[in-house]
Amino acid sequence: MQDELKRRALAYHELDGMPGKVSVVPTKPCATADDLGLAYTPGVAKPVLEIAENPEDAYRYTSKGNLVAVISNGTAILGLGDRGALASKPVMEGKGVLFKRFADIDVFDIELDETDPDKIIEMVKAMSPTFGGVNLEDIKAPECFKIEQELIEKCDIPIFHDDQHGTAIIATAGLINSCEIVGKKLEDVTIVINGAGAAGISCARMFKAAGAQAKNILMVDSKGVIYKGRTAGMTSQKEEFAVETAARTLADAMKGADVFMGLSIADCVSAEMLLSMAKDPIVFAMSNPNPEINYELAMATRSDLIMATGRSDYPNQINNVLGFPFIFRGALDVRSRIISEGMKMAAARALAALAKEPVPESVKKAYGGKDFSFGREYIVPKPFDPRVIEWEAVAVAKAACEEGLAAKPITDWEAYRKSLAKRMEKYWN
Repeated sequence: MQDELKRRALAYHELDGMPGKVSVVPTKPCATADDLGLAYTPGVAKPVLEIAENPEDAYRYTSKGNLVAVISNGTAILGLGDRGALASKPVMEGKGVLFKRFADIDVFDIELDETDPDKIIEMVKAMSPTFGGVNLEDIKAPECFKIEQELIEKCDIPIFHDDQHGTAIIATAGLINSCEIVGKKLEDVTIVINGAGAAGISCARMFKAAGAQAKNILMVDSKGVIYKGRTAGMTSQKEEFAVETAARTLADAMKGADVFMGLSIADCVSAEMLLSMAKDPIVFAMSNPNPEINYELAMATRSDLIMATGRSDYPNQINNVLGFPFIFRGALDVRSRIISEGMKMAAARALAALAKEPVPESVKKAYGGKDFSFGREYIVPKPFDPRVIEWEAVAVAKAACEEGLAAKPITDWEAYRKSLAKRMEKYWN
């Protein structure tokens, strides 16, 4: 099976002698001498002078407002680890495909052959005038925290590290709904987070923002439970989640837990660990391609389980594509300088709410005729649900406006919602 996947994936990426997945396509005609004179010299001098006098005019006369940089140094590629900047390019091109397909946002993918966080910050800051926003990707922890935070402070466009926030936003939506389904309150559940990298830290922070109590979150890394007084392998981010506990191993932490959030390695959770969890356990096993516990094994072990993975071939896929395209769409459309915590939570709550709505036939058709309804096997919407952009981008844009972050606030939300649907017609029809 893996050999067949390799064959098909490689063939897809070099199909028809056109390597890769993205290209640059002009949006204005250039078929005549007159067109050429407008696209380049002498006509191009006119917008140059306008922008030099008023930098805001860059949003009128260039593609800046709909252009996102997807930037990586390849130090934490998917589940593959540090493979270098060049090897990260297929993933960054893939992000470009998803930005365009799901939110009609243009992308330049940029792979930086650099590991020094200060130099990366300098590079991205220097090129930021080109873009309406920056999506940082596959940059390892803890450097990613410093890089994102300093760029947010230094740039006047949204900076978003998707490995941190994308997973956290979709997982939070799924957790909110899962707790509702099993009749538990988020502020009461005990949560084990296995993996203390970028995604693990961000999930813990967002679960707290959604209502979980810090004392009820046990974080586990490769050295065991993160407890108060531990010195080995600690960072300032891990210290944030150190708690008083006698638990020292993952197995210890899992006993009686309501929720397991795995952002770690395959097969680290045993059937015995799963059996030790509380009634109606919620398990998000996000390791790719193989989850922390095999899906079939988990479902055979507990009949009262809600199970989610990062895979598309099982129910409840926690997929970042439900987040970043629509979050950037909403942020770009109101010209928000940042993507705030409020905007992220608005995205999560919009996704949670949409999962409770009746699923249209077009979505069922995209998934082979399978029926979906809110419940244990449907806790978040499907990526191929065309309504996601209307719900999520609107929620994000509205949050930016309410927080006073929008340079171009929207007042007619129904008109904006309709404009999004019309914009995406070419992708869904």
